Amino acid sequence: MWEADYPSLLILLRVELEFLWLFSAHLKVEYNPHNLSILSFAILIFEPNFLFYFLSIMSPLVIERKISLKRIAHVYYTHADLEKAHQFLLDFGFSVTQQTADEIYYRGSGTEPFVYCTRRGSENTFGGAAFVVDSMEDLELATKQLPGASEIYESKAPGGGKCVTFHDPTDGFPFHLVYGQSPVEMTETFPELDYNFPTSKHRPVGKYQRFRKGPAPIHKLGHFGCCVTDFAKALEFYTTNFNFKPSDIVHDKGRDITAFCHLDRGDEMVDHHCFFFFEGPKFHVHHSSFEVHDFDIQLLGHNWLVQKGYENCWGVGRHVMGSQIFDYWYAPVTETLSVAD
Repeated sequence: MWEADYPSLLILLRVELEFLWLFSAHLKVEYNPHNLSILSFAILIFEPNFLFYFLSIMSPLVIERKISLKRIAHVYYTHADLEKAHQFLLDFGFSVTQQTADEIYYRGSGTEPFVYCTRRGSENTFGGAAFVVDSMEDLELATKQLPGASEIYESKAPGGGKCVTFHDPTDGFPFHLVYGQSPVEMTETFPELDYNFPTSKHRPVGKYQRFRKGPAPIHKLGHFGCCVTDFAKALEFYTTNFNFKPSDIVHDKGRDITAFCHLDRGDEMVDHHCFFFFEGPKFHVHHSSFEVHDFDIQLLGHNWLVQKGYENCWGVGRHVMGSQIFDYWYAPVTETLSVAD
């Protein structure tokens, strides 16, 4: 038996594994870390002690393919008082796209078939957010890679498509993936207004800005956020399995406690964050945020909600992280919703 140099053998296997990964990515075929050469298998068979060395050192270095998320799609809530929730959501700026006695789907003015679903239940609960994935292969990967993930199933919601549902491994809240939804036509468009400034004028003489009082029409879902009980585990899980990437991380006394995550889409421009989470003693959803056309529309919606007697939480203001304009409202059904420009 020849005396093996374990670190050198490790380097050899690591190079081969990374070559296989790069080669499979170039050819756009599924990477299989088990496709080792006869030489590599011989090393593992004839040097059994190296097998344990290999498993303990090498396994964290194997690069798994991430599930590629394209955009955030919609959120689910259950409400004990469905009628009260429904009236608030109409005043908030949603439009009904499908309705039964116990379930209502709402859309915005964009091309997403729905952005919010509310269901009747015995208590107010958060039913999870859904993200669109890039391909069926991503859904198939989710069923194999995510702990406790469902099989692929047909969506009965507006827009159809195929879905996979899993639950957060630490706090157990549902998380949905969808592919193949049918987009819808935009229902409303708004002009991009010309604004005047003290030293520069852009609006022609005699052209006025005129607005209609009412709710601020929602365009699309922007992000959702929640409190998790183990920040480090959440950050590792979501950035390892998906193309989530922190835009900003908040620290407290040397500890990371909050992450604002965007989708890493390469050169494609994306929002500052579509998912954020922070650490606390008990899981709960913090808020879901929806995008409107511009600042004027946002203020019209703010005034409408004030006139209707709803309780403002915070806003109108502008965030430091992300720089978006915000307006948070307490829904009369225990959740918090936000409008973002």
